[in-house]
Amino acid sequence: MRLQNKVAVITGAGSGFGRSSAKLFAKEGAKVVLVGRTREKLELVEKEIKDLGGKALVIDADVTKLEQAENVIEKTIEQFGKLDILFNNAGTFRAGTLETLSTEDWNDVIAVNLTALFYMGRAAIPYLKKTKGNIINTASAGGIIGFPQAVSYAASKGGVISFTKAIAVDFAKDGIRCNAICPGTSETEMTKDVMNIEPLRKNFLDPIPMQRFGKGNDVAYAALYLASDESSYLTGVVLPVDGGWTMS
Repeated sequence: MRLQNKVAVITGAGSGFGRSSAKLFAKEGAKVVLVGRTREKLELVEKEIKDLGGKALVIDADVTKLEQAENVIEKTIEQFGKLDILFNNAGTFRAGTLETLSTEDWNDVIAVNLTALFYMGRAAIPYLKKTKGNIINTASAGGIIGFPQAVSYAASKGGVISFTKAIAVDFAKDGIRCNAICPGTSETEMTKDVMNIEPLRKNFLDPIPMQRFGKGNDVAYAALYLASDESSYLTGVVLPVDGGWTMS
């Protein structure tokens, strides 16, 4: 029960890393606020959590919209009275180079992967100061090293890394920690189409020393550690969870 009596907001909670983390956080005692655009997916996760005996609140929201991001935090406080953990996990990917990526796709990726973190973080900070809580941001191995056809994704995730460090420096005096997780190539809903194409699958697998793709729980357990008091002396950390990919 490493998160007993904690309240955690998780964006992108309907699938992938968010879903795995929400279930694990609830198992470890947290009251979990499930945030995403698709209510049906969130309600499925809510049911899984309640079947485990946990507590969850569903808020369908587009956190790239300032008012909706602020509303998520307001509803969390109304329901649970406090906020201990903000896990900014929602993300998106659009393939393209500087020559081929459309302006619309660029703006969408930056909005989801970076601007939404600003909106959510700014709304959460006053409450995290009260609990000496923490923020976890999902960045990416793509924010550390370059890979093809990912100009907007790499830019946004590199921004998340620097954003995380800036928050860590600014709010350490308030007892707030902020850390980032950098998943490598993982098997999630966002990547399933690519993973099913055998030549591409091999190309993604070859550079990974551990020779397997990441799973939802690989990130969830890293997030649990960063969310818990076990990591109380860690802030500004950029943690690759990538099977050794960025090492090599």
